[in-house]
Amino acid sequence: MNGTDSETDGFSDLLDRIAKGDSAALGEAYSTVYAEMKRSARSQLRRGGGSFNTTALVNETYLRIVNSRMAPKDRGHLLGIAANAMRQILVDHARHVGAQKRGGGLMHLTLDASQMQIADPAGEVLSLDDALSELEKIDPVLAKVVEWRYFGGYSEREIAENLEVTERTVQRYWRKARAFLLVQLADNHV
Repeated sequence: MNGTDSETDGFSDLLDRIAKGDSAALGEAYSTVYAEMKRSARSQLRRGGGSFNTTALVNETYLRIVNSRMAPKDRGHLLGIAANAMRQILVDHARHVGAQKRGGGLMHLTLDASQMQIADPAGEVLSLDDALSELEKIDPVLAKVVEWRYFGGYSEREIAENLEVTERTVQRYWRKARAFLLVQLADNHV
C-alpha cells in the first residue's frame, strides 16, 4: 500500500490540498490508488458481487468517498476509507437484492478468499457485516484488519505497514478476529 518516497511526497501534497478544500485533489489522490482499488474490487467480486463489475464497484466507491467529505490523513487512511466504502456498497447491494437467506443450519465460512465457494454471497456479506459490527464494538483494530483484508483485499504486509505493527501482529489480530467472527456467525445460524 505504500509507494516510493517520491510517490509518498506527492501523495502528501495531495492530502494537504484536500485539507485546504481543493476539490480536484481528492480525484487526483483517487487516481494514484486506482489500481489498488481495482485489485480490491476484483477480489470482492470473485466472492460474488451480484450485478457489479470491477469498474462499477470502484466508481461507486469513489462516489461514496467524495460524498463522505472525509479528508484522508495518508495513503493507508484513504485505502481504509475505500475498503469501508466497498463494504457498505456490498452490504447495501445485498440488502437491496433481498438475499437474506439466514434460515436453518450452520453456514460454512472460511474467511479466506482463496478458499471461498459461497452459495449465497449476498447473505454471507450481510451476516459478516453484522458480525463485524459486533467486533467493532469490542475491538476496532481487529475489525479494521478484517475489513482491510476481507473487503479491501490487502495483504498482511500492507495492513502491517498501515497499522505500524509487525506482520506477526497482524496474523495474531487476524486469528483473533476470525475466531470471534466464526463464533458470531455460528451463533446467528443455529
